[in-house]
Amino acid sequence: MTSGLSGCSDGALPSNVGRMQIGIDGVLVGHRTDEQAKTGCTVVRLPEGTVGSGEIRGGAPASREFALLDPTRSVQRLDAVVLSGGSAYGLAAGDGVMQALEAEGVGFELKDAIVPIVVGLSLFDLAIGDSTVRPDAAWGLDALIAASSDPATGPVGAGTGATVGKWRGREAVRRGGLGIHRVEQGALVVTAIVAVNAVGDIDDGSTAARVLGGDRVWPELDETDGLGDPNTVIGVVVTNAALDKVGCFLVAQGAHDGLARAVFPPHMRTDGDGFVAAATGDVDATVDEVRLAAVVATETAIRGAVAILPG
Repeated sequence: MTSGLSGCSDGALPSNVGRMQIGIDGVLVGHRTDEQAKTGCTVVRLPEGTVGSGEIRGGAPASREFALLDPTRSVQRLDAVVLSGGSAYGLAAGDGVMQALEAEGVGFELKDAIVPIVVGLSLFDLAIGDSTVRPDAAWGLDALIAASSDPATGPVGAGTGATVGKWRGREAVRRGGLGIHRVEQGALVVTAIVAVNAVGDIDDGSTAARVLGGDRVWPELDETDGLGDPNTVIGVVVTNAALDKVGCFLVAQGAHDGLARAVFPPHMRTDGDGFVAAATGDVDATVDEVRLAAVVATETAIRGAVAILPG
């Protein structure tokens, strides 16, 4: 029941995938994909010295260790982020990543132990494919082993069972996916990795124009006809900039701004939208410059995740 495809081989992946260079030294991304069960997980491995923070704006999040990203918390490192399908069950994928990193000696050093700092975010895809197949520790390990600097994009990893457009009813639903986009501004690099599973549509601004024109766009549906269906956009924005946790928190806010530019309506009560922002500390840049790039990278990654897929 847990057979699947890893992200380490082009020949093992579905045909409608792309690839994207992460472009930041030491940052690797890997997937475990089960196309038959329509679920998977994605691991973002971060180099030593990475700092991170994050923000959740959706109303129904599933997360692991997210509280330690608060800028007021004492831990100043981030070793990996796991994005997964399977709703709260999929958070178990983080166990495999923690175990592997511990074996490597990577983590927060205590007197008698070492604790890898691994944050997890999950999306709800249990109504797509086989709901009894969920990412677990073995899947997280597989995704970590498959991690590379040029990972696959599309219907892979955490985006395998993703869908969008559910707010307009089940007939309007189309497939989502996992998108990656890199923005470069001189030496500064900001890369967004996003699993797109929104209640809303991928929008070009036309819906807002209709609202401004006086049209009523809210569908006459109840939660049994799409509004409560599988949901949530989750992602990681990584930069090579030197930022502290407060700066990373502001960059995570920029990622949510990018989401709101690409998804309409965003941050619904049945979405668990969350972003982690991580900084590897190699390039001097202002927080506002990095945040601007995060908006663009996230918006573009979301649009790209859906544009390359069939309906």
